[in-house]
Amino acid sequence: MSSMPRFSRKEFLRVSGAGAASMLIRPFAFAAPDSSKFYFAVIADTHIIDGYYKGPESNAEDTESILKTTERLEAARGLIDSLTPRVEKVFLVGDYFHNYPSPDVDFYFQHETRIDRAKALTDGFRMPVHVGFGNHDYADMPRERAHELFRRKLGLAPYYSLEHRGWKFIHLNNFLGNTWEQGHADYHPATGSLGEEQLNWLEAELSQRKPSFVFIHYPLTIVQEKEVKDYGVYAILKRHKDTIQRVISGHWHKWFEFGRSFGPQHLVMAATRYDPNAYLIVEADTKAVRHDLLNIGLVDWNTHYSQPYRTGG
Repeated sequence: MSSMPRFSRKEFLRVSGAGAASMLIRPFAFAAPDSSKFYFAVIADTHIIDGYYKGPESNAEDTESILKTTERLEAARGLIDSLTPRVEKVFLVGDYFHNYPSPDVDFYFQHETRIDRAKALTDGFRMPVHVGFGNHDYADMPRERAHELFRRKLGLAPYYSLEHRGWKFIHLNNFLGNTWEQGHADYHPATGSLGEEQLNWLEAELSQRKPSFVFIHYPLTIVQEKEVKDYGVYAILKRHKDTIQRVISGHWHKWFEFGRSFGPQHLVMAATRYDPNAYLIVEADTKAVRHDLLNIGLVDWNTHYSQPYRTGG
């Protein structure tokens, strides 16, 4: 495991709090505006809760973090909103909110819940936020009901893509295959799978050969390699490794780098649940067809944390 950031735990908590973060972080030093470039941000595992939340979590760190998810997302939002040139899109790689307070769909239209709070927080960004599914966005809720709530409350499909400035952004859902089908021989919810329909859809999306970012909540190392005979997400990603700019996952709440182990570059990012500095700022170059992660040098690998961007740094 890599070392913690170069300041004490007390100092880290002081600079990472929502109030302190707004004073201490500063915008990244972008170059002069270039029409061939655009900027977007990626966040993961926001785990928003509401007044119906009943803890504690399984350990003290998780309990402390879940109670601060709103303020930490607000701090990340403040930084992302402040950047110049402006960030044009934000992508959220699952675990938007933390479980469900009721299995009854009607409950969510009769009460203000964590779904409404999560939406209000992301609606507060200056730019659109595009959300994908995480395991806590299903939790103990039947998949069909979770999909209904995402559709009716948030206007979101279980998986989808969008295009921006000639680039494609794909939100996959690794909870639709047999590993998440109770009663199936392959049932093992700690392992992700996409299902044949989504795999075919992904192949068609990538066959358009547009520069693409792929977002999938589970890191690829815990996604089923083969689902239909020899057909699975690994083979598709490797086949289109020259089209895919990067695959980004969450779920582990810590920063990990897999390089090109799965074909395209694969990165697992930390969670704003634990650190308001857990975001990626990406510069996309449409002319050179490449991208740079502008704050990757601040990451403290294999931990929850990224260095805050402080005045005088």
